[in-house]
Amino acid sequence: MSDQRIIRKTGTKEVVLARAKWCSSFWCHFRGLQLVRHLPEDEGLLFVTPYEGRSHTAIHMFFMFFSIGVVWLDKSGKVVDKKLAKPWRPAYAPKAPAQYYIEANTSILDRVKVGDTLRFDEKS
Repeated sequence: MSDQRIIRKTGTKEVVLARAKWCSSFWCHFRGLQLVRHLPEDEGLLFVTPYEGRSHTAIHMFFMFFSIGVVWLDKSGKVVDKKLAKPWRPAYAPKAPAQYYIEANTSILDRVKVGDTLRFDEKS
């Protein structure tokens, strides 16, 4: 299984993020985007958790050097929340339970809206 995904809207197949790293391990979750100085516009991380919830899908922005867009999705891939996360803030959590979340450049917030359904296609 590839650790890269293309994130698309389910209905239109519009590309939301061309390169998303599948992030399911403890170390990938622990590291996230901490200490990263630059993130290409079409790249991000797709965090995968074992079940839906709010607390374990919350993020912090310590050791971050730039703002990011965060999109939370439920187990079916439906966007349940999205936020602009600013550096050195203690915590951001989704309004509703989520199983997946995406961290990318802030422009991702313009490409999705709450209620959209996304899919994660394996990148060949």
